[in-house]
Amino acid sequence: MKTATRRTQPVQFPLGRLCITPGACEKLPDAEVFLALRRHAAGDWGTLCQQDWEENETALVEGYRLFSAYQSEWGDKFWIITESDRSVTTVLLPEEY
Repeated sequence: MKTATRRTQPVQFPLGRLCITPGACEKLPDAEVFLALRRHAAGDWGTLCQQDWEENETALVEGYRLFSAYQSEWGDKFWIITESDRSVTTVLLPEEY
């Protein structure tokens, strides 16, 4: 797994319209969602395995859907998905997929 970096990195792609599912909105602190969105947009894919990390690197260049996985301070896992056309980015809990 890649390790997350906390420094500010340049944005690699547009997030489009931001959406958050009801479960993620209820369970996740706003500050953690904001930080994860910044990381996602900068190409820090969170807790993905090496293969998934590499698939995102290809998707970034080829214009495919982007997927990141994070964990909140309280241990809640959540995902961020940006659609291939970069029109929408959604924050969701795995059970809401």
